[in-house]
Amino acid sequence: MSQAAPSNQTKRWQEIDARHHLHPFTTHADLAEKGARVITRAEGVYLYDSEGKRLIDGMAGLWCVQVGYGREELAEAGYKALKELPYYNAFFQTTTPYVAELSEKLAEVTPKGIDRFFFANSGSEGNDSAVKAIRYFWNLEGKPSKKIFIARKKAYHGVTMAAASLSGLTSMHPQADLPLPGFVHVDCPDWFAEGGDMTPEEYGLKTAKSLEDKILELGAENVAAFVAEPVQGAGGLIIPPKGYWEEIQRICRKYDILLHVDEVICGFGRTGNWFGSDTFGIEPDMINMAKGLSSGYQPIAALGFGERVGNTLFNSPQEWSHGFTYSGHPVCAAVALANLELIQREKLVEKAGGDTGAYFQKKLAELADHPLVGETRGVGMLGAIELVQDKAARAKFPGDMDVGGQCRNHCFREGLIMRAIGDTMVLSPPLVISQAEIDELFELARRCIDLTAKDLGVL
Repeated sequence: MSQAAPSNQTKRWQEIDARHHLHPFTTHADLAEKGARVITRAEGVYLYDSEGKRLIDGMAGLWCVQVGYGREELAEAGYKALKELPYYNAFFQTTTPYVAELSEKLAEVTPKGIDRFFFANSGSEGNDSAVKAIRYFWNLEGKPSKKIFIARKKAYHGVTMAAASLSGLTSMHPQADLPLPGFVHVDCPDWFAEGGDMTPEEYGLKTAKSLEDKILELGAENVAAFVAEPVQGAGGLIIPPKGYWEEIQRICRKYDILLHVDEVICGFGRTGNWFGSDTFGIEPDMINMAKGLSSGYQPIAALGFGERVGNTLFNSPQEWSHGFTYSGHPVCAAVALANLELIQREKLVEKAGGDTGAYFQKKLAELADHPLVGETRGVGMLGAIELVQDKAARAKFPGDMDVGGQCRNHCFREGLIMRAIGDTMVLSPPLVISQAEIDELFELARRCIDLTAKDLGVL
């Protein structure tokens, strides 16, 4: 157990946090009433709060801590860079050894053809940058009318004005009068929620056709790119069925639409390969990556360009009028490079696609027998558990019951971090998790689902 802070210290942290800190995606009146959970330490796959409680982190932070917490190698890499070169920028025709070497390493592990990179600080910034890069590309190609971006319903691509417009989670839009013009959304392959009597494969092809229908409606000469995650994460862990991505790629090629793949969640081993594109046979024109790039130890993202877009942008006589103060920050780049080397050295991608991933998926599937569980699904080190009112009909509970929220609250109390996306419970643990820790995780998950079922009178 972690040593607890004095109770008055926890209370002080909660009070000053409530007074001064605007949290992401939070109803602050509710949070202020109960007080924020104060996390003070982390090690391996465990978090410790200020009360001394240990929690197994079934979400790897926010889908990102691939190598687990407390890795000395990453701390040392950051410390060395801080001593040698705590900051310099990539403007003024300047680079640093850290950025150059990280770029080379990324070219080694990213999908075939992706070998040029622009650095940002978050996945949101990366996708915002992608919108600008793609519009710039089509201008250089002499096709300035190709400006519309097509993404999917239930997609999450970030929170900046452009990235939130790409996102198909409509609850994000009203507060900022989004989406911006030039962003439209088509169906996603969420078979469990919307597939009806179709097979997953049939529904996948039907939703892929919605892309082609939208292109024909808008005119291919006006469409710049299709943007999508290999597996939709924050939309409810929607895993595409066989044939879906093949059809999407056929459509993009037929109508000369760039395919920009958002690998922020799926990259760096999460799906059992280095990238989700590798898992699903996708050949992207561009990818965006963040999260697992540094295992969350430093804020860094990278936008990767394939040959077609990369050649056009790199060979342009015009200035690329875009960049951030911290693009390719040397400390962030040093930590990201050390992280990738650690992932390679410990064969974490191979483990996620091999024994560790197989054991995780086996334990996940065992929850399907629970009377509250309508479906489990997963790939690599990703898993989802659908909590339903009627298993046979795949019927969900009324939204105002917040069954997922009830389950999540039980998880916190019992020592497990498991995310609720509506009534879909989601898991994405660190890739370093052991089989014994996977057992612990799923024992807690079952216990919390049991407690939720008892609350509902199901057990």
